[in-house]
Amino acid sequence: MKRIVVTGASGFIGSHCLPLLEQKGYEIHAFSTQPRSDSENRLTRWHKIDLFDQKRLNELMAELCPSHLLHLAWYVEPGKCSVSSKNYRWVQASLDLLMAFSNNGGQRAAMAGSCAEYDWRYSYCKEGLTPLNPNTIYGTCKHSLQQMFHAIINKRDISGIWGRIFFLYGPHEHPDRLVSSVIRSLLLDRPADCSHGNQMRDYLYVKDVADAFVALLESNITGPVNIASGYPIRLKEIIYNIAKRMNGEDLVRLGVKETAPDEPDLLVGDTTRLSKEVDWRPKYSLDQGLEETIRWWENNRL
Repeated sequence: MKRIVVTGASGFIGSHCLPLLEQKGYEIHAFSTQPRSDSENRLTRWHKIDLFDQKRLNELMAELCPSHLLHLAWYVEPGKCSVSSKNYRWVQASLDLLMAFSNNGGQRAAMAGSCAEYDWRYSYCKEGLTPLNPNTIYGTCKHSLQQMFHAIINKRDISGIWGRIFFLYGPHEHPDRLVSSVIRSLLLDRPADCSHGNQMRDYLYVKDVADAFVALLESNITGPVNIASGYPIRLKEIIYNIAKRMNGEDLVRLGVKETAPDEPDLLVGDTTRLSKEVDWRPKYSLDQGLEETIRWWENNRL
């Protein structure tokens, strides 16, 4: 049986990966800082662990001897993660995790990267072509980890994939992100304050992001792969799509929030590797994803 360790298993992406991995027949060992009871599905077992506790990490990995690793955990609080010194600690914790995985017979590892690794001045991001020149601490740390990740797995003969995530939305998202914040404001009948909304971004529903990670894990390709839709959309189109569905168009206030002076007008990911080499394509349209997300927030108001 394939045995996998999933970090960030209770998080935004990880929580959507678990049922997909169960369907693939993995024996899942879900790592989380929060105590959780074991899933009703016999294929998932929860472990409460602080990934910064290297001694406990090594002990647990030696006990489990997983064949696969899906590392999603990181510090991603909106408005803080891009400049936080916590990113440096996550690089070290991720390397410790990878070494423990390798030392105990690990075979295939997948780690979450970010579009923040790219030089955003180029707008169109393609693996192996667009320069990697991040302008945030978060992006720099992700890119540095990617370089070390591939150096280590090549040295140790492990198969590895690096999924560069672009923009995403869906159930369990942080309440301060764009889509969730607009939905929550409208649910409370409050103004949804936004930027001008003319920026074009590449958004993908979180269940598709999770599905792409599982597909990458199951494939035999290696190296960085963009996890994106490949189609940019103006933010204000997303905002008004939500507002129309919730009868809250009069509550949308564009241009209230300032944008960074160096924020690009366009940012989109090339998905050739994902579509051609993995034969993967999104299952959800924007309309379907937004509808599910609105329904989730209606039942989980914060």
